[in-house]
Amino acid sequence: MTYVRDTIARLKQSSPAQSEFYQAVEEVLGSIRPMFENNVKYRHQAIIERITEPERQIMFRVPWVDDDGQVQVNKGYRVEFNSALGPFKGGLRFHHSVNTSIIKFLGFEQVFKNALTGLPIGGGKGGANFDPRERSDGEVMRFCQAYMNELHRYIGPTRDVPAGDIGVGAREIGYLFGQYKMLTGSYDGALTGKGLLWGGSAGRKESTGYGCVYFAQHLLEERNNMLSGKTCLVSGAGNVAIHVIEKLYQVGASPVTCTDSGGTIYDEQGIDLALLKSLKEGRKASLIEYLESRPRAKYIPISEYPEDGHAVWRIAGEFAFPCATQNEVSAQDVRVLIANGCLGLSEGANMPTTNDAIELILEARLSYGPGKAANAGGVATSQLEMAQNASMQSWTFEKVDGKLKDIMANIYTQSRSTAEEFGEPHNLVLGANIAGFRRVADAMLEQGVV
Repeated sequence: MTYVRDTIARLKQSSPAQSEFYQAVEEVLGSIRPMFENNVKYRHQAIIERITEPERQIMFRVPWVDDDGQVQVNKGYRVEFNSALGPFKGGLRFHHSVNTSIIKFLGFEQVFKNALTGLPIGGGKGGANFDPRERSDGEVMRFCQAYMNELHRYIGPTRDVPAGDIGVGAREIGYLFGQYKMLTGSYDGALTGKGLLWGGSAGRKESTGYGCVYFAQHLLEERNNMLSGKTCLVSGAGNVAIHVIEKLYQVGASPVTCTDSGGTIYDEQGIDLALLKSLKEGRKASLIEYLESRPRAKYIPISEYPEDGHAVWRIAGEFAFPCATQNEVSAQDVRVLIANGCLGLSEGANMPTTNDAIELILEARLSYGPGKAANAGGVATSQLEMAQNASMQSWTFEKVDGKLKDIMANIYTQSRSTAEEFGEPHNLVLGANIAGFRRVADAMLEQGVV
C-alpha cells in the first residue's frame, strides 16, 4: 500500500540509522494493511504519522563515580511514545547495546502491547548503555542514583511509570525508587517492580513468564492440543525465561534448554530450575557453571553457534519460547524448528523473531504468539501494582495470578477474533496488531490533533 510505504520512507529520512525501530514499524504497519483498504478515517487524520512519532524523546548524560574513584559517563534515555490510553508505561533497560533505535522500537511495541491488555496505560520505554553485570553493588547504586537525578523530572504515578527490563531487576528498581523518593519527597507509585515490603505486587516477577505460558496454552487448546507432556525449548536465563521454565513444569511440560550471552545449555532430563535460579538470581554466574552440578547436560558456547541462527533452535523440541532478546530467531531457525516437528512459538522477549522468520511461521500455520500479545502479562501486572498503590492495598498472589490469567485469555480472544474478522484466523500477528492499533488510534481521534 503506497500510504504505508511512503510513511515508512519518511520515517527513515527523519530518524536515520534506527534499524530496529524500522523493523518494528514495518512489522506493525505491514500487517495492518487490510484495515486500511476499507477505512480511510485514520489516513485523513494522519494517525500513522502521529502514532509512529514519539510524543517526547529524552536523552541525557549520566555521570557517576566507579569504585576506583574514576568518573564514568553513560547515556540515558526515556522515550514517551503515546499517552492516548493513559500514563506512559514501559520498562528501563540497562545494557551495553542500548541506543536510540533499541529504545524507540521497544517503546513503539509497548504502545500496542499495553493497548491489548485493555488497561488504561500508554506506551514508553527507557534505559541506558550501562551493564550492571560488570559492576559492583556500590557502582550499580551510584549509577541508578545518577540516572534518577535526571529521570525524576519526567515521571510520576499519573504521568510516566517505568518498570524493569533487561538489566533492571529488583535491586536496580530499589536504588532507583530510593533516589526518586529522596528527590521528590513523594512515596508514590512512580515505578513498578518494587519490593513486596514497600509497595510491590505479589506475582509481578513471575507475570511475564507465566503469562507467556498461559498464552501458549490458549494457542494449543485452539487446536485441541496441550502443553502437558511437551518438550519445550526456552532461550534466555533471566527473569522471563526462569518463570517460563517454572510454569512449564507446573503444567506438566519439560523445558530442556536455557541460554545466556555465553552459550546454550541443553539438559535432556529437564532444566534444573533450582540450580538455574541459584546461578542467575543468586550469583549472577555464567551458565557454563551449570555443568559442575549437571555434568550430563550439554553446553554449546556461542563460538559454536550456526552462522545463520541460534543453537537453541537447532535442538529438537515441540514448542519454543524465545525469552532472551530481539532478533534471536532467524528464518533458518524456523526452518529447522519446522523440520523437527515444532508446533509453535510463544514469545517472551520483545521482537525476538525476524520479519522473514515470521513470514515462514505464518506460511507453515504454526501456533504463534507474537511478543506484544504473549508477553503482555508483565506490563499488565505492573498496572495491577499501580492500582494497588493508588488504593493503598496489597493483593494476594492468587488474586493477582487470577487476574493475569483473565487478561491473557482476553488478549488471546481479542487477537483471535480480530484475525478472524479479517479472514486470517491463524494470523495472530495481524490480529494483535490491528486490535492494539485500533484501540490507540480511536482514542487519538477522540482527543483531537495533539
